[in-house]
Amino acid sequence: MNYNRIWNFNAGPAALPLEVLEKIHKDWFNYPNAGMNVMEMSHRGKDYETIHNGAITSLKKLLNLNDSYHILFLQGGASLQFAMVPMNFLTEGKTADYIHTGAWAGKAIKEAKLFGKVNVAYDGKSINYSRVPRQDEVSLTPGAAYVHVTSNETIGGIEFFDYLKASNAPLICDMSSDILSHDFDAKPFSMIYAGAQKNLGPSGVTLVIIRDDFLKTAKTTGIPTMLSYQTHIDENSLYNTPPTFGIYTMSLVLQWIEGQGGLPGIEKINRTKADTLYSAIDNSGGFYKGTVEVGSRSIMNICFTMASEELEDKFIKEAKGAGFVGLKGHRSVGGIRVSAYNAVPLAAIEALTKFMGEFKWKN
Repeated sequence: MNYNRIWNFNAGPAALPLEVLEKIHKDWFNYPNAGMNVMEMSHRGKDYETIHNGAITSLKKLLNLNDSYHILFLQGGASLQFAMVPMNFLTEGKTADYIHTGAWAGKAIKEAKLFGKVNVAYDGKSINYSRVPRQDEVSLTPGAAYVHVTSNETIGGIEFFDYLKASNAPLICDMSSDILSHDFDAKPFSMIYAGAQKNLGPSGVTLVIIRDDFLKTAKTTGIPTMLSYQTHIDENSLYNTPPTFGIYTMSLVLQWIEGQGGLPGIEKINRTKADTLYSAIDNSGGFYKGTVEVGSRSIMNICFTMASEELEDKFIKEAKGAGFVGLKGHRSVGGIRVSAYNAVPLAAIEALTKFMGEFKWKN
């Protein structure tokens, strides 16, 4: 069916798989055997319980996690996790190490400093956060409470693929903008968190994964009930009414990823998309200029600039007229940003690179 949909490169909330939207549409008024929309269900009822636990099962399958990992569906986005992490795990007398790779890492550092001692083990400001650090550039604290890293900087377009060796300190990762986009081993991470609105589903759901041995190091007193991870673990994320429809949508997205061949399959597609776009940038004779060093280029957020802001504005305007939206770079850095999340099809990238070639020729 032709829905007259545009090519959506928004950075988040972002594109959802068309198959997922079609499934939601089909069951909109009557979820099978329920007689109502998922939004109308009790979060304590059996129908929703099946959806909720099914999403947990799918995540554990995709990431190959055993029962020593707790899966939580929270709210507040990664921004709330910036505070919840140190509130729960930065205990008195300890230091938390943070790797500063850009805007979102910076926000996490700012919040952590409210709760205890923070060591910025690496800061890429001097190179304008144009790459991830090398191991020898990172100064870690012996016996740190944890090491925090941002896997993909949505604004700057840099991404980790080989994570830092964090000694014996627990490794925590904000994976908001690249989770489930490529194959990786989740087991070295003591904690992973991610806002859903880029690769997992709609805005309003925050995925948190905590390994049980790390959970045992959390503070047990002095934390508000709703801000304690233990509260949500004890209640299977049902202490308060969760964002049920968002979790339902996430469950469908997870099933869709399984249908793409899991993480190996989705990575193959995503790397083809990124290679196609970076090739168009690199072979433009300097008309389009990448902003990130080659070894650190994100496959999710491809950023580039042009000769002037006026030319970039013209590009964005004409691209919108041609059916491409979400290409304007973040207001803090400008330029062009193509967010090629899981649900963005290869056809969208191919159409965009064709437009880029035509725009270059005309200008």
